Amino acid sequence: MRLDFTGERVLAVVAHPDDAELLCAGTLARARQDGATIGVCVLCKGDKGQPATPIPNLADVRREEARAAASLIGAELLTGEFPDGELADSSEPRRKLIAIYRQFRPTLVLAHSPADYHPDHRAASSLAEAASWFCASGGYMPEVPKLPSQPELWWLDAINMSGFEPGFFVNISAFAEIKHQMLHCHKSQLARWQDRDFSPLEDVVRLQYSARGAQAGVAAAEAFQIHPAWKRARAW
Repeated sequence: MRLDFTGERVLAVVAHPDDAELLCAGTLARARQDGATIGVCVLCKGDKGQPATPIPNLADVRREEARAAASLIGAELLTGEFPDGELADSSEPRRKLIAIYRQFRPTLVLAHSPADYHPDHRAASSLAEAASWFCASGGYMPEVPKLPSQPELWWLDAINMSGFEPGFFVNISAFAEIKHQMLHCHKSQLARWQDRDFSPLEDVVRLQYSARGAQAGVAAAEAFQIHPAWKRARAW
């Protein structure tokens, strides 16, 4: 399978401000190089991920970190502004994400795996899937123009690759460095590397793209699964 993102509108829908950097930044950068329009939608504020020395106004800090990272690859940043630990597939978040889809008008959505380890990630996954259907439904939120068709949906790899069986890989060997540059924008999270309930992000991202690359026969790769539901998969 040879992927070409020319003419696509690719939107990563993630829970927290650094999730796209960890799981799909290389693919977004590659899509941008192909000529795609790319965006990152962060649903949670990132307000609970405090380092040992607490940061005042952490949600504002993390939003600006995410904005700086997105700018490195020319991605539009969109936010849901829901508190960490409170994200759920319910009416308000659905309506918010559907409005974001109708604003950005993606042809391809990248979203957390339904089996991801983090409750916020699983909630974001459920929301991304539901919104990928209703964004093209004229009877749902008729005050906002609907999409002409449902976007394709790919599930992202899980952090540390736990419980995720790749369906295919995207070669990001030429974009590994930009992943690190984007990750370096998230200084508030890099400061947590000694936390017992956290992992050194630089090591996590390098291990993950190297391991997936080894599986795929390249230096660095990101892994995905196609969501096979009707109108959420298409031929490439």
